[in-house]
Amino acid sequence: MKLLLLILTISLHTAFAQENIENDPSFLLLEGPYFGQKPPGLTPEIFAPGIVSINGRFEGTVSFSSELTEMYFAADNDDDETSIYFSRLEDKNWAPIKRANFTKGKKNEEMHPFVSLDDKRIYFTALDSVFKDEKIWYVNRLGDFWSDAILLDSPINDDLVFFPNQAKNGDLYYFNLSKLKTYYAPNKNGEFPEIHEVALEFGHHAFISPSQDYLIVTAQKDEEGRKDNDMYVYFKKKNGTWTKPINLGNTINTSFNEKGPRITPDGKYLFFGRDERDIEPGLANIYWVSTEVIENLSPKE
Repeated sequence: MKLLLLILTISLHTAFAQENIENDPSFLLLEGPYFGQKPPGLTPEIFAPGIVSINGRFEGTVSFSSELTEMYFAADNDDDETSIYFSRLEDKNWAPIKRANFTKGKKNEEMHPFVSLDDKRIYFTALDSVFKDEKIWYVNRLGDFWSDAILLDSPINDDLVFFPNQAKNGDLYYFNLSKLKTYYAPNKNGEFPEIHEVALEFGHHAFISPSQDYLIVTAQKDEEGRKDNDMYVYFKKKNGTWTKPINLGNTINTSFNEKGPRITPDGKYLFFGRDERDIEPGLANIYWVSTEVIENLSPKE
């Protein structure tokens, strides 16, 4: 009888421990690209639920390294300051997610991470107070580590700016909060001495595709009483101008706020945040969908 009780006790303890391991993301053996998640089709799906997309906090802008072995994203709990978090593949498995803390406390908030397509830098937005001092910063790769954060020395930072991202050739796109317009700065050997407005009809949080053939924006359109943000795409014409904005459709856009569009380095997936906090406080998960939804909207010339 005692032996039976001992076996039952060990079995229950093992089952309990295994359940805890399976429910703790730090113990999950996640292999392969995108945390081992099954790629979505033309319908958006929550990305890595319970691991990256966690109910009870707000998650947003995502960026992967070129080989898809590192992931960076922004997140905050309700009423907390936004921080950048990351994970990387180590020995074929994704490591537990950690806070980056690039500025080491110099700035209160860090957000909008973007890994350059040559993997040498991460650009991001840092600030102390909303609509007061938003600037673009970066860190340089030092092997498996990152340098101290550096404020970008460029006319870009002459105004309040945020949401940096780059095309494959290194041209840097961003949104100017002072002028409420999208700009880009041509890449001049890793520096950005001049800036140009991107002539768009409307939109903010603009993200450029790797080949600069299309641009995704977020925009609030007051249609039939709706004031939520949707996502739109502009396609570049042969003459270098942009088409009129095209709504990504009600499979992507809902009655909630769609925000922070990002295209993966391989051009295959669109990542974005969906703010559903009206359903449940603190619910704003990361979604992903095939970029075929964008390609299907491309004008046929």
